[in-house]
Amino acid sequence: MKNGTKNMLITVGIVVAVLFGGGYGCYKTSYNGMVAKDEAVQSAWAQVQNQYQRRMDLIPNLVNTVKGYATHEERVFTEIAEARAQAGGVVRVDGAMLDDPEQFRKYQQVQDSLGASLQRLLAVTENYPALQANEQFVALMDNLEGTENRISVERKRYNEAVQGYNTFIREFPRSIIANMSGFRAKSYFTAAEAAQTAPSVQF
Repeated sequence: MKNGTKNMLITVGIVVAVLFGGGYGCYKTSYNGMVAKDEAVQSAWAQVQNQYQRRMDLIPNLVNTVKGYATHEERVFTEIAEARAQAGGVVRVDGAMLDDPEQFRKYQQVQDSLGASLQRLLAVTENYPALQANEQFVALMDNLEGTENRISVERKRYNEAVQGYNTFIREFPRSIIANMSGFRAKSYFTAAEAAQTAPSVQF
């Protein structure tokens, strides 16, 4: 083999090795970055669920306290019981749902419906001054208002984590790696009228 040919083959081999090594390094860095950002989304999602569960757990005590005073508000009690039952009683949803926009939308609708039912229940309590002076009711309202505020904060943090993740996997050349590796864009929480806002009750 001539020296020129040999040198050319060596050069080509070095170029291929460099390209392969660089490509592997790029893939590894991008993949690990996607994993880290996906974990950040999952962590933020868990915090949203924790606050939804906190609200879910407060509802029975709140309803029972209100029932002691507002005995004629059966329609509202039925509505909130149905909304809570639809939400499942326990807020624990598989993180895989974050990759399914339709399932995520349904989940948000259920939570928005429960929030709207709570608003109607709290509106009813304004007609019962003795209830609003009840210490247990006041304590429950403080807890509920705090929880609703935490839900709003955690949803915002979740959306920020999703924005970072979605942007990261859509940028070239990471978009190619994301498609090859099964990383998909995740859904955002969106605002809903008369839902997911902290309750406001005039004492």
